[in-house]
Amino acid sequence: MLKCGIIGLPLSGKTTVFNVITRAGAEVKPYAGGRTEPNRALVNVPDVRFDKLVEIFKPKSEKPADVEFVDLAGLSKDAGKGAGLGNSFLSFVSESDALLHVIRVFNNPSVPHPENNIDPLRDWNIVEAELIYSDLGKIGNRITRLEEKVTKKKITPDEKNELELLKNLQDFLLNERPLREYGLTEEQKRMLSGFAFLTLKPELIVLNLDETQTAEDIPELKNLNQEMAKRNLKTARVYGSIEMELEQLEPDERAEFMKDLSISEPGRDRLIHEAYKLLGLISFFTSGSDEVRAWTLHDGANAVEAAGAIHSDLARGFIRAQVVSYDDFIANNASISACRDKGVLRLEGKEYTVKDGDMIEIRFNV
Repeated sequence: MLKCGIIGLPLSGKTTVFNVITRAGAEVKPYAGGRTEPNRALVNVPDVRFDKLVEIFKPKSEKPADVEFVDLAGLSKDAGKGAGLGNSFLSFVSESDALLHVIRVFNNPSVPHPENNIDPLRDWNIVEAELIYSDLGKIGNRITRLEEKVTKKKITPDEKNELELLKNLQDFLLNERPLREYGLTEEQKRMLSGFAFLTLKPELIVLNLDETQTAEDIPELKNLNQEMAKRNLKTARVYGSIEMELEQLEPDERAEFMKDLSISEPGRDRLIHEAYKLLGLISFFTSGSDEVRAWTLHDGANAVEAAGAIHSDLARGFIRAQVVSYDDFIANNASISACRDKGVLRLEGKEYTVKDGDMIEIRFNV
């Protein structure tokens, strides 16, 4: 199960954002000292296409795509040196496949900021520095072991390549640049897969505002927005406290309040969709009277991998995939025979790259 870890400084509103996304109703309070287990929740991915297919097929069962969200404890300055929850926090971050980094923009005197004032860029830099520090520690330890092998003349050619790459990455991190900006090749990523580097994880910046901060240009965000644009990091806005309260309302009442606040899409849906994209995921569908299901697949995966997502036997015995896009299916009166007549229902082989929204039926040998 792919996981999105929610990170940020203490009192930035991480648990509030977690509740907006998951409707879990987790208690909103600062984490106590010592090792603290994070809040976790599995969330269905909102998808109007899936809802429409359920309406059409009226299946006996339905299964939307889902993603797990993990609300991690607040990261204190010098966590990499043991401050706050220290390395226990960083180990939870290592388990995440992508990061939602909550930045506090709201100003609430009753909830004092741990750094005493609102400065989103400074806060982002504090957390980023701790992630970099953690990665430097992992690299330093491995370099030490490899250099011992060099001294003993027991190092292999592959380990020599690894040592050279790690030294380059070490210099990169020392220049305060995260590894996601390094431009690793696929081969290099495979070489480093066991390290679970924190700054290599995809990251979405979640700006936590209050309901008064609806203007497009907010002075406190100017420097942060410029830095995020330079680093090619996407930002998403959420009105954490009020949107957490809205999630407790009935749909009609919620829609009315959203209209008053000029919120066009619930923060929950926005953040789930952004997290899904951040993880590099797409959905394909299998449909029928027994079940309508949205399957999760990495963008760029082929038809055999889609078959394997359904069941390993389908991948082993794969012959062909019958494919029609959701849009073509709807455009042709939700009729497979009409799609066949129009030529938009296709038989695809093993190397076919699955597209988001494909409706697929796998043909296979038993």
